[in-house]
Amino acid sequence: MTAQIINGRAIRDEILAGLKQDIEELKQQGVQPGLAVVLVGDDPASKQYVGMKAKKSKEIGMYSEVHTLPSTTSQDELLALIDKLNNAHNVHGILVQLPLPAHIEEKAVIDAIRVEKDVDGFHPVSVGNMMIGDDCLLPCTPAGIIELIKRTGTDIAGKHAVVVGRSNIVGKPVALLLLRENATVSVCHSKTANMKEITRQADILVVAAGRPGLIPGDYVKPGAVVIDVGTPVGDVQYEEAAAVAGAITPVPGGVGPMTIAMLMSNTVKAARQMLANG
Repeated sequence: MTAQIINGRAIRDEILAGLKQDIEELKQQGVQPGLAVVLVGDDPASKQYVGMKAKKSKEIGMYSEVHTLPSTTSQDELLALIDKLNNAHNVHGILVQLPLPAHIEEKAVIDAIRVEKDVDGFHPVSVGNMMIGDDCLLPCTPAGIIELIKRTGTDIAGKHAVVVGRSNIVGKPVALLLLRENATVSVCHSKTANMKEITRQADILVVAAGRPGLIPGDYVKPGAVVIDVGTPVGDVQYEEAAAVAGAITPVPGGVGPMTIAMLMSNTVKAARQMLANG
């Protein structure tokens, strides 16, 4: 069996093309969706991510702001900037690039962002709304994963989905979103016994453990959809898994591009909601 390669870049481009049309329609109503990204420090990977987000937002016609702050920025200074962005009428989405320097409390920063502008989907109210199934801005990577699975033609309802990893950023929220799509969901983590036995039951296998090469080919059920969230090196042993799976994401070029697409989608949605609410 040779797995279908799930091309995240191509799917991202399709989504962005649709958003570009949505943005033009909003502009005709006097609203240009605006995204503000805040970077504290000079982490090279974070700088690269921020640059890509700003580039893509401009390409599709969004307003874009990037605030690059030194690593010595105090928590109070960062919170003051967030307060300013919360009240900026031309900013509909705020994203603070993680991780933050050790002296800044991540939770305090996330909590400070207005829920309506929380395009990362990390605010406790956003997470609570996702938990109970209310409409909200969904976390970008988990939402992108659901989109990737659907684009393979897979009907998620009734499938056994296994998520490897339980982080607040990917593992837990993607498990919730899979439940919302009516999958039967199992979550594996570092304390799970007999992980191979569980992953081999998965019709849909999402691996977000942050451990390169954790999942070899014999952990994969023949024909399964495999989503590898590992970065910059995959958590799945790609060549082995691709020989068994029905569909699989490459690393890079799978999940990563979808995170940016969902961020842009959330910003457009936030702008549309703010327009509707006056």
